[in-house]
Amino acid sequence: MSLIARKYDDLLNRLSNLGSALVAYSGGVDSTLLAFAAHAVLGEKCLAVYAISDVTPQPEADSARATAMQLGLRLQETETYELADPRFQANPPDRCYYCKIEMFGLLRTIAQARGIEWVLDGTNADDTGDRRPGRRAAVEYGVVSPLLEVGLHKDEIRELARELGLPNWDKPSMACLASRFPYGTPITERLLEQVAQAEAAARALGLRQVRVRAHGDVARLEVEPSEMERAFALRDQLSAALKQAGFNFVTQDLDGYRSGSFDRSLPEDVLKSL
Repeated sequence: MSLIARKYDDLLNRLSNLGSALVAYSGGVDSTLLAFAAHAVLGEKCLAVYAISDVTPQPEADSARATAMQLGLRLQETETYELADPRFQANPPDRCYYCKIEMFGLLRTIAQARGIEWVLDGTNADDTGDRRPGRRAAVEYGVVSPLLEVGLHKDEIRELARELGLPNWDKPSMACLASRFPYGTPITERLLEQVAQAEAAARALGLRQVRVRAHGDVARLEVEPSEMERAFALRDQLSAALKQAGFNFVTQDLDGYRSGSFDRSLPEDVLKSL
């Protein structure tokens, strides 16, 4: 048995021992693999819950629903209201913490109402090296991370998802729209809609991994290094599309896409405190 197969077997055993579980489902490959495996061993005692809010791009919601339907997951949708929390709206460096306490608190309530003992999320073994304030909320609400527990890394999860026939095995990573703004920039519904429109336009031009970081009236476009030349070749169309979304100036980041790019502006002591 290969190492990846052994880890998946460990995952199935871990899930079967839980008895019942609610999976925090986002439509990404991590939570999809987790929900698929949990449904396989727990059946009707497993529920995937998809939280929708203003920070969720509409195409992502549509894709998540389609994936759940294709795989036959028991799916419940619920709404969260991060923008109602002034702490989240102020966009501090630990913004993700306030988002996750909203979501995990709601998921815990749903689980209790349905008689489900455990709430699970798709944190994997690669996530421990990132700055993730949301992990603190997961610990506070007793959320279990089975992918992390069995030591599954992102590339292994994608390989398992491909072997299992999951339709989103190669789907690019997606973070919530609130991550597109420099810390301290108040997050509003209008600004979220603006970056959502801009990114949708960039993807419609054929770009795959896209982030539109909003610096006031300047859009800083991040794409994968392998797509940077293509993005530059599309500069006229991209400029017009992003200006149509409401930006006055459009730039392409020469460093390319990288997760959490705004974290690089934080002082070291702030990073260590999160």
